[in-house]
Amino acid sequence: MSEPDDLYSTICAANEVFMERFGQGDSTGVAELYTEDGQFLPPNSDEVIGKNAIQGAFQGLMDSGIKAIKLETLEVENHGDMASEVGRFTLLDQGNQILDRGKFIVIWKLVTGKWKLHRDIINSSLAA
Repeated sequence: MSEPDDLYSTICAANEVFMERFGQGDSTGVAELYTEDGQFLPPNSDEVIGKNAIQGAFQGLMDSGIKAIKLETLEVENHGDMASEVGRFTLLDQGNQILDRGKFIVIWKLVTGKWKLHRDIINSSLAA
């Protein structure tokens, strides 16, 4: 089990990989960061369950003009083989204009020695 500071660094490093893959348009690579039965819970939408569906959801976001995502981790709590993260996100277009920004909670799960996103819920902070 990781020490809290080490876990914070580990989660931040995993988020760096997430942002890099998203920025490369690699929706398959993004989906690989989730558990097999992972869930992505975006606003104004049904839940997205499983890696294939998550890959499709992120490909849809990329195809809609979102070219980059910035993630900021505010807190991480260790719960054994699970961890919770609270943070902020920003979605950017090709010209680095903000398309959306908000907050998120991720439940991470330790799977064969690697932390993976297990439950991922996001909420926009912008007015509808």
